Amino acid sequence: MAEIACRVAVDHEVVVLSGSPGELPASQTGPGKPRVIAIKNRRGKAALVRRGLSELLFAARTFFALIREFKAGDVVLTVTAPFMLPYAVAAAARYRGARSALIMHDLFPDVLVMAEILKPGSFVTRTMRAANSLMFRALNAVITIGRDAERRLLSYSGMTRNKIRFIPNWATLVPAAGPLSQDNPFRKALSAHFVVGLSGNLGFTHDPDIVFEAARLLKDEPDIHFLLSGWGIGFERLKQLQAEANLPNVSFVARVEVAELEAFLAAANLWIIPYRKDAAGVSVPSRFYNLLAVGRPVALISEPEAEAALTVVENGLGWVATPGRADQLADAIRAASRCDAAAMAERAVKAAARFDRTTAMNAYAGLVDELLRNPDLAEQR
Repeated sequence: MAEIACRVAVDHEVVVLSGSPGELPASQTGPGKPRVIAIKNRRGKAALVRRGLSELLFAARTFFALIREFKAGDVVLTVTAPFMLPYAVAAAARYRGARSALIMHDLFPDVLVMAEILKPGSFVTRTMRAANSLMFRALNAVITIGRDAERRLLSYSGMTRNKIRFIPNWATLVPAAGPLSQDNPFRKALSAHFVVGLSGNLGFTHDPDIVFEAARLLKDEPDIHFLLSGWGIGFERLKQLQAEANLPNVSFVARVEVAELEAFLAAANLWIIPYRKDAAGVSVPSRFYNLLAVGRPVALISEPEAEAALTVVENGLGWVATPGRADQLADAIRAASRCDAAAMAERAVKAAARFDRTTAMNAYAGLVDELLRNPDLAEQR
């Protein structure tokens, strides 16, 4: 979001309302850069009710800050977390005659239904969907980072296709195939020739059990080893399963710092992205683009219509397994261990180069310009 703000600030005055502590780096402050206003925000791992109240209070503070800052015709860009934030932003924009756009990272309550936290027909689900319909009607644009989101968005009465813009995320690493070397610090302790990696946050949308079950199915194949590093409830589940089974082909690595990320991603021959059933259109794996950037194929557990699955199949970047089918994931790993790694790496790097930071930044700047000229996107398309 800081990068988007800095890109838009090249052409327009930009104000950032931030609930994150700390200052922006020097490269993102000063003349011609965004002006940052800090919004008091209590962060941390509080109990669910307290956390919900904190997020509601943050959304309220943001609403009143926007009321003070907005002028008629301004454009505001927001995200979906915390989940109350976009409602506050859309309401403030409508009240002040400004234009609003939402970057759809996660779609609530759909993501909670998919994770079986909410039931599809529950009162809470129906209430959130009704609130979404009002919010989508108030918003001037919704940016999706996956093509699969459009179908779910259009199921809401307040949404129209003319409001939707597809701007995919980008690789933060420079696309270049990282060498597979036994000297890699993350491979040194492993004797297996083929390393299967899993990295990043495993939240409600992910399925850790399918990864562990695939490792169990492959435990008697000593040339295949699983290297796991990350955080979230999914990784706690993986650690619990390993404590009980003690599989010889599974190793955990402490959370990898940004400075070591490229070396860590280059350590594995194949990376797993394990989504639960019905994740298409709900969540997009941003880590996917960095895996391609280092020239590694992926084994994706997902519906075939999901954004990452479409990209994998269209470009020959790996394998797509059915959610819940650990046997398919194990078969994909076996196939990957026998594939032409050099050809796969070349295709992955080539695909990553298309998900370019500059292209995405220009698309965001173009949308802001479009909204400043005319808020009614329906009349322009």
